[in-house]
Amino acid sequence: MRALVYGLARSGRSAAERLEDPVLVDRSLGNEDDLSLLDGIDVVVKSPGVPGEAPLVAAARERGIPVWSEVELGYRLQPEARFVGVTGTNGKTTTAELLGAIFREAGRDVAVAGNVGTPLTSIGRADWIVCELSSFQLEDVHELACDVAVLLNLEPDHLDRHGSFGAYREAKLRIFERSRAQVVPRGSGLPGIEFAAVDELPAEPLLRGAHNRENAAAATAAARAAGIADEHIATALSTFPGVPHRLELVAERRGVRYVNDSKATNVAAAVRALAAYADEPVHLILGGSSKDEDFAPLAAAIGTNVRAAHLIGAEAERLAAALDGHDDGTLERAVAHAAELAQPGDVVLLSPACASFDQFENFEERGDAFRRLAAASP
Repeated sequence: MRALVYGLARSGRSAAERLEDPVLVDRSLGNEDDLSLLDGIDVVVKSPGVPGEAPLVAAARERGIPVWSEVELGYRLQPEARFVGVTGTNGKTTTAELLGAIFREAGRDVAVAGNVGTPLTSIGRADWIVCELSSFQLEDVHELACDVAVLLNLEPDHLDRHGSFGAYREAKLRIFERSRAQVVPRGSGLPGIEFAAVDELPAEPLLRGAHNRENAAAATAAARAAGIADEHIATALSTFPGVPHRLELVAERRGVRYVNDSKATNVAAAVRALAAYADEPVHLILGGSSKDEDFAPLAAAIGTNVRAAHLIGAEAERLAAALDGHDDGTLERAVAHAAELAQPGDVVLLSPACASFDQFENFEERGDAFRRLAAASP
């Protein structure tokens, strides 16, 4: 099989390493528009960041050349493994990592891979694979079949890429096309989908916020569907500390807590973060690059406990039109301003409600920068 790998970020590089003599295409190579590279190609393996309307991808489809996501290739490289797929607008990484902890507690041979973490194509042999799946990855799956498929929630996101909420929804729902067991938390508001919810968790999770209780419920239902006993689920729930960049306490200075929620790259995620700290004084840092979202629901969710909103990045002006805030421009100035205003007992919360690509490579880099700035605060 002669493959062309389009996009050489983390997952693309991993895919290329698993293929024999692939053709490599990337913006950095300057060959994205060279359609002659498709000559003799049997399959295109597309990285999540490459849009489906890219000329080379469109040309491949016109020639009848299959276009796979990296996870489709990874799935085909794991014929013996059983898969738990996790998707949704928010909570994917937390739920996937929690499931990994549950499986390990039960003594299962498990690997966690997918969207944000380890590329699926870089995983060696494992009996079970928990795979976090984004809408971008699910656009181009063909044979991917999950033994257990989880859809956590569905709210407008990535409309700049998908064009409409309907197209985004259809991409997400592809996780169920060949699944054996379906898990959707109760109250997620997804009509026409079979629900498998957990009324009582076997243990109180450590994770903060109602949204994380929903994540824990979904993980519990998925683990039960995979045959894991409640005693193992309970132990993992009571000890799992969460994951970086998701309501992560990164520093406490002069009695002020600094919480890194850089993964809140959409309005719905920021609203959930605000709900988790509704009873505490908050200095909120918002802003970044655009996803074409409406900020009205965010403005409505900002309660009297929010002492100040500090706006940064390309969306600062549009945020300022929707809510009352200080345009601090950069994350560095926003953290300094918040630290100056905060009193002991207050929380400085980075929950941007926006992507990070205007000022940072990704949300991880933004969160790491916040961590450093928080640690250096007076």
